[in-house]
Amino acid sequence: MSVDSHKGSRSGDFAGVVDFCARADGVQTTPDTPARRVVILGSTGSIGTQALELIADNPGRFDVVGIAVGGGQPDLLIAQIKQLGVDPACVAVADEAVAWRIGAGFSGPHAAEELVAATSPDLVLNALVGSLGLGATLAALDCGAQLALANKESLIAGGNLVISRASHGQIVPVDSEHSAMAQCLAASMGRRLDHLVLTASGGPFRGWSAAELESITVEQALKHPTWSMGQMNTLNSATLVNKGLEFIEACYLFGLRPEQIEVVVNPQSIVHSMATFEDGCTMAQASDPSMKLPIALGLNWPASLPGAQAGLDFSRPQQWTFEPVDDAVFPAVDLARAAARAGGMVPAVYNASNEEAVAAFVDGRISFPRISATIEQVMGRLGSYTESPTCVEDVLAVEADARRVAHEVIAGFVA
Repeated sequence: MSVDSHKGSRSGDFAGVVDFCARADGVQTTPDTPARRVVILGSTGSIGTQALELIADNPGRFDVVGIAVGGGQPDLLIAQIKQLGVDPACVAVADEAVAWRIGAGFSGPHAAEELVAATSPDLVLNALVGSLGLGATLAALDCGAQLALANKESLIAGGNLVISRASHGQIVPVDSEHSAMAQCLAASMGRRLDHLVLTASGGPFRGWSAAELESITVEQALKHPTWSMGQMNTLNSATLVNKGLEFIEACYLFGLRPEQIEVVVNPQSIVHSMATFEDGCTMAQASDPSMKLPIALGLNWPASLPGAQAGLDFSRPQQWTFEPVDDAVFPAVDLARAAARAGGMVPAVYNASNEEAVAAFVDGRISFPRISATIEQVMGRLGSYTESPTCVEDVLAVEADARRVAHEVIAGFVA
């Protein structure tokens, strides 16, 4: 199977939801152009704060009409409300105590999706962490907003439930790798795609042996060589689960089979992804490791924002290297391939079991390699969930089952 990337067409067997054929030169911004009404979900996190910096640097283009957070940084949230001039009635906080403290209009586990439905924005940036972002993703799609998606777990867990609700071009990926893929496809000049190449930094333990991984501490795992991220994403990058999640996400976003996506390590984190076409041409998207560019594209797709980040400096020597993933030591990508091949709700099993295993590692109950071992065992027991979900409740039930089995597996390791 190959993707037909001819301009303005979804011909061939391409079934993805990312509109990489949209023309950036067709985006005209004038003083009379109304500002895009934006809701930022996860405004106090790494992606959210950088998005707000870009919005502040581009006055008149965006109007932040609502923000949502978990509630872990109440002082920063209060500062954002004052800085943005957002009405507290248009603020959603999952933590009900924090919500009461600031007078937020929405509180509890469904606060973010209720905010989206109430504000009817033009654009929703979903930068929430974990599969709890699924409801907000569906709410954004249902209200017709463009969805700048940084919450990969909602697509992993929701799968075809999310894809079936999205119109073509409604989802714009904010992950640097998927943004890079879309940029390569947009520049393809009508070539037919052979396969995509997903790049990985290799994490802080690239080159380590399986035996060496046994003694890794949480503090070591939280020191990523090139990226500054939240705790969950940093730990997922150390195990390469993050790359596994991105692998599954790419299958959904671009409508590809697992066999059409290759994973390679680029330790410098300069090449963010590549696309190889049927004529033998490979296109790469390269930039310094910063999330500003993919966030800017997510906010303003198919155009970017001026000065999103500095270009590469070729006045100094550089070396870009590539190597295969060591699947024997880091099995997370292979497990993701298996989950993608199985389809249905098996990717949700992969994600939920990982979340429980990471929590156990952080608590000191299991060793670093047993994060992937937990995922493998849970998938082995729940690999029959190959039917696509029909509602959020289906996903939640499978996730609960995966978490229950993960607890049993982890307890066996501890014993």
